[in-house]
Amino acid sequence: MEQLKEYYQNALTFLPQLALGFTVLIITILIAVLIRKIIVKRLKSKTKNQLLIRFIGKMVALIINITGILLFLSIVGLGDISSKLLAGAGIMTFVIGFAFKDIGENFLSGILLAFKSPFGVNDLIETEKTIGYVSEVNLRETVIKTLDGKDVFIPNSQLVKTPLINYTVDGYLRYDFVVGVDFNTDVDVAIQLILKTLSDIDEVLKDKPPFVIIDELMPSTINLKTFYWIDTFSSKSKSFHNQIRTEIINRVLKNLVENNIYMPADIIEIKNHHQSVINTINKK
Repeated sequence: MEQLKEYYQNALTFLPQLALGFTVLIITILIAVLIRKIIVKRLKSKTKNQLLIRFIGKMVALIINITGILLFLSIVGLGDISSKLLAGAGIMTFVIGFAFKDIGENFLSGILLAFKSPFGVNDLIETEKTIGYVSEVNLRETVIKTLDGKDVFIPNSQLVKTPLINYTVDGYLRYDFVVGVDFNTDVDVAIQLILKTLSDIDEVLKDKPPFVIIDELMPSTINLKTFYWIDTFSSKSKSFHNQIRTEIINRVLKNLVENNIYMPADIIEIKNHHQSVINTINKK
């Protein structure tokens, strides 16, 4: 009984320290969340680099949270543990870095992406045959929403090491399509008609003029390849880009037909090198 009373007294003596420690820890966590929100809000007005903003906010919050944990250990009487943790931080960093080499590599790559900023959220990018819109950027991985709706989690180290194409960073993107016209067509007239059609479409950029070339001479058609540019800042949606392309091709086809410029079907020439066989069939 005496020993139980002793434990009870010790617990009562320790409870105020424990309560104070948890209070400090909770306040520290709340301060970390508040400061992170303030930093993100302030930086949004100064830079458009969303990845850098998130990275700075997370790092500041992490430092504050670590400080809160060390204060908690010190208040509850475990200051020796916190000192040992700080003393062994260098060794632990080396051990953990070696054991989790890939995680560390992705983390450092995330830092590089944050400061270099080759893309932002909602940008259309391509890497290692994966094409999609950046939906989320973390310190370890980048989430890409593909054009068919799949979520692909790509390690940041892969984005740093491999070639990356950003289709929206410059604000414009070029598309093309091919129209085959008859050999009797006046090509100059057809080209001017196509360019006139493109000039009447608002979504086609006027400061980067479209152009048409003779792409190929096929057995039954002269293939005209048309190039045009659209603004990716006004809309980054791939489906919207395809709708514009469909409208352009539809208008071009209608205008060509209305001006008596036709697109013939493939012509197939059949040659018979055994005329005697045909003659035998005809006699029968």
